[in-house]
Amino acid sequence: MNTVDAESFLGRFAPFDALPPDELAAVAAGAREQRFAPGEVILLEDGRPADGVFVIREGAIELVHQGEAVDVLGPGETFGQPSLLSGLAPAFTVRARDESTCLVLPRELALTVFSGPAGIAYLSRLYRSRLVATGHVVHALPELGTVRAGDLVSRPPIFCEGSVTIRRAARTMSENRSSAILVRDGANIAILTDAVLRERVLAEGLSPENPVSRVTRRAVQVGPEQLAVDTVVEMLDAGTDHVVVVDAGREVVGVLSAADLAGLETRSPFALRHAILSARDEDELVGAAGRLQQVFLTLLDAGIGPLDVCRVLSLQVDTLTSRLIELALAARGPAPCAWAWLVLGSTARREFTLGSDVENALAYDDPADPGVDRFFAGVAADVTRGLGRCGFPLDVNGVLASEELWRMSAARWAETFRACLDSPDRSHLIRANVAFDFRQVAGALDVTPPLAAVLREAKEHPDLLRRLARAATDFKPPLGFRGHLVTRADGDGLDLKQGGTIPIANLARFHALSNGITISATTDRLTAVEEAGALDAETASALREGFEIVMRIRLDRHAEQIEAGERPGNAVDPGTLPPLTRTQLREAFRAIAHAQKKLSVYVPMGM
Repeated sequence: MNTVDAESFLGRFAPFDALPPDELAAVAAGAREQRFAPGEVILLEDGRPADGVFVIREGAIELVHQGEAVDVLGPGETFGQPSLLSGLAPAFTVRARDESTCLVLPRELALTVFSGPAGIAYLSRLYRSRLVATGHVVHALPELGTVRAGDLVSRPPIFCEGSVTIRRAARTMSENRSSAILVRDGANIAILTDAVLRERVLAEGLSPENPVSRVTRRAVQVGPEQLAVDTVVEMLDAGTDHVVVVDAGREVVGVLSAADLAGLETRSPFALRHAILSARDEDELVGAAGRLQQVFLTLLDAGIGPLDVCRVLSLQVDTLTSRLIELALAARGPAPCAWAWLVLGSTARREFTLGSDVENALAYDDPADPGVDRFFAGVAADVTRGLGRCGFPLDVNGVLASEELWRMSAARWAETFRACLDSPDRSHLIRANVAFDFRQVAGALDVTPPLAAVLREAKEHPDLLRRLARAATDFKPPLGFRGHLVTRADGDGLDLKQGGTIPIANLARFHALSNGITISATTDRLTAVEEAGALDAETASALREGFEIVMRIRLDRHAEQIEAGERPGNAVDPGTLPPLTRTQLREAFRAIAHAQKKLSVYVPMGM
């Protein structure tokens, strides 16, 4: 790349866009171009300090911490600054995902760029975003080494008498699609497996009319609380391919095969994320996304908390989206300017469930050239199509980057946010309730600071706050006059999303914005406003607990629907819930109603 091209490229991205023309020209003239092969390690975590600051020109670069990719960087993004400027070892391993090209700034030029106000501000934002990204990836990839044998049992065991014929036992196994059948003799349990049928009956020519007791073997037994990883070791030590899970009362819980235990790793969120990141095309991404339901069920079986499960699902959506963007750019060529991809709504709050819609938006840096919007319209269409193919419901109201209303320049986004504050009519309020929960997941254009700055001004706009307060009371919890649970007129139970999670999220958004708090997660918002003294501890605690209760019931309902072969939805018949769960749900709804009533000071009419 010649100096003119380097200058033009660097000038499109922060912090180089803030340099005076002569300094930018000097930086471009002093930068050297370096290419990296796919998989090549550029910087090593805890290795030699960086000798330059790298600006990605083409390709994609991974930041890896303790073996896990915590971020994927694209053109215009930088790395190496912390190590270069401090002289310390890199905090991440930096690795090329694709064939990539970087402009490398030597130390002296890097000091020129990053010692000024714009450079210092850029470094501060960069350090914070990467620290936060690392934390969220770590917390959204829970360790599944705590999964227990009982968690993996997915079907009841099948039994037969020891006197039945081998033929009849094999037929029973086939009818039940089971690889094993059990024979109980008092306290002893014997097992016949597919492998034994092949070895003893087919290979040795034993007549299938013999009693099954002639070919059964003593079963290896484990307790349901035994760790799955220890069960694997026990299975290997015994030289068997099945174990029987037996509870303390000597009742058989189920049978686990080697395939059940070997599949544990493929059902982990780590393995799924790695499959997404390494997918070579959209078809492979669709295949990887097909494993998300099984990962979800495994997380629930492992006892992972409902909000942590939502964080895992949100991270997987982020990763799928980022990979789809990479594939779209690889097909359409480099972007004409800096850009940012935003996720909105529940994904932005890291509260995504398998019953959630996907909502997203796009911002770009150059509003003047109409060709820029056409380019990003194509990219957004590719990504939207890919998300749909991966099985994610797209927002029914068209809140998608592929729609012109949700794809615009960064300057227009700031104007739109400000218009929501200054003129909070119905259309602006609808947009505010969606777009004010945003999070950037890809792109070098840093749109978060200017948009967050607008949100901090919301507390100075009483008309907006009144309308947000009214919106926070629009979705009433389904409680009757005497506090009993009310089902919908169509007989489809009650809606846990509309009656539970949405009103709490709306309440949390109102309290956060009315106090200048710009974080998005619902429970984090409630904690922040409580710590700021803007919400009493009892109400904040009740809403947090209510949110987790409703989300837990919602996720359990999703699991039931998945196992029944149905699409996850948000309706539940309260009559099917255990009494304690119904009581907890009722108390959660009462907490919502109480918090909504307190907003009557803002919306005296219509409560």
